[in-house]
Amino acid sequence: MAKPVILAVDDDDLVLRAVERDLRARYAAGYRIVAADSGTAALDATRELTARGASVALFLVDQRMPVMTGIEFLRQAIELQPDAKRVLLTAYADTEVAIQAINEIRLDQYLLKPWDPPDEHLYPVVDDLLEDWSATFRPAFEGVRLVVGRWSPRGHEIRDYLARNQVPYQWLDPEADDEARRLVTAVAPDHDPAIPMLVFPDGTTLDDPTSMAIAEKVGLQVRAGLPFYDVVIIGGGPAGLAAAVYGASEGLKTVLVEREAPGGQAGTTSRIENYLGFPVGLSGSDLARRALTQARRLGAEILSPQEVSSLRREDPYRTVVLGDGSELSCQTVVIASGVSYRQLDLPGVAELVGAGIFYGASISEAVLYRDLDVGVMGGGNSAGQAVVYLSRFASRVHLIVRGADLAAGMSQYLVDQIAAIPSIEVHTQTTLEAVEGEGRRLSCVRLGTPDGEQVLPLAALFVTIGQRPRTDWLEGTVERDAAGFVLTGGALLRDGKAPSGWNANREPLLLESSVPGVFAAGDVRYRSIKRIASAVGEGAMAVALIHQYLASH
Repeated sequence: MAKPVILAVDDDDLVLRAVERDLRARYAAGYRIVAADSGTAALDATRELTARGASVALFLVDQRMPVMTGIEFLRQAIELQPDAKRVLLTAYADTEVAIQAINEIRLDQYLLKPWDPPDEHLYPVVDDLLEDWSATFRPAFEGVRLVVGRWSPRGHEIRDYLARNQVPYQWLDPEADDEARRLVTAVAPDHDPAIPMLVFPDGTTLDDPTSMAIAEKVGLQVRAGLPFYDVVIIGGGPAGLAAAVYGASEGLKTVLVEREAPGGQAGTTSRIENYLGFPVGLSGSDLARRALTQARRLGAEILSPQEVSSLRREDPYRTVVLGDGSELSCQTVVIASGVSYRQLDLPGVAELVGAGIFYGASISEAVLYRDLDVGVMGGGNSAGQAVVYLSRFASRVHLIVRGADLAAGMSQYLVDQIAAIPSIEVHTQTTLEAVEGEGRRLSCVRLGTPDGEQVLPLAALFVTIGQRPRTDWLEGTVERDAAGFVLTGGALLRDGKAPSGWNANREPLLLESSVPGVFAAGDVRYRSIKRIASAVGEGAMAVALIHQYLASH
């Protein structure tokens, strides 16, 4: 943790050096001593310290300075550091002014110059003030700080990105939080609260940054380190991470490319209770974090965020083209790009995404809806896990299901948990007909039920319906079914014959696509089992098949 600061201010250089010397002699072990030769310079230093997240414990300020007096400085400085103790250095003739400052700006103490010896006239006063300050001091957060209003859709996107990439951050709302307002005053007084601003520990800022800009700033790898790989894995869900772990552990030069954040849909899951080896369950983010650490430790490169735009076949090699135009050459590819939730096609929805309507579980948002009513759409495990998790915060959670019962698409343990939580209300045979907003955020939804229309006032709606594979970039390269899922193995055969363009003297391997050496694993694969354990198994199996493929070449 960075040391708290004692800031000394005096326009007389000899006096300032003496003050600094005395403070360092006594307090340097526990405090950082900063000196400024004018009120203006001290105010600039206070702004910079605030931007960096540093805490000022004590201002020790001369009253008689040109341009800006000590009291004028303190009046502005305490807006940035309101908890700091305030001491004014005065001449005998200034004592009346100092007493007035006690009433106006809550001055803690004034000292007459000179104070020699400091053991009698300086240290006892400062010791008492620092002891009082330390008793209530809470260390400032030292990571990335996000300043944005609560209902900003871009703010939600950035919060979700930081959380899913395990980047520690603090969210500050300038419309409701005093600390946020002080930070904005220090770094960007004219900042629009609807526009996200990231403030980094070094005091630098990014306004409305892209995921790529954030990744580069916090040190995530976004560009490949090698000119050629044995295997390029596309997608960082359970299947992709498993392939990265097994590929790297078995000596393959491995790189994983993820468009958002490692973990995929599973990474947003609040609690997984049926994953082998974790009897008390674990969160999706924990699973993703463990797998990511394991893959990196074994030597896999992780590029995130990076979008894949196309795949090119250049026998005997394959080329993966990224969204920034760069290319990854390789011998084999594992497509593990997963699926995305179906978007709602209703008027007004697009304007409310990120401001009350969320696709996926978005567990990073759950705490914002404490004691409010929220809804979840969907009948699968993702919906069930989201409902159970949200019930810890929301006063009531409405589960909206198109089917007649939950058991058709949800694991029994979740069905049982939902039935046991009184704050969860299940609406079966129900459809979403309309959404309505109030100001910049969701206010209610209109449902179609067997008994007619029902209006539910909701603060948030989490949508977990439909599965659309992320495979548009494979158009014209790899065979897919009508819904876009990648065909593999026996599903490619027509009357026992391999697909058009197949140039290998064998049938496609179990997880191999219509392009030799290109494999698919996890939810993106045709007729795969949509479970995390199955995806992990397919990711591991893909690596075994890659070894078989490479051995034949």
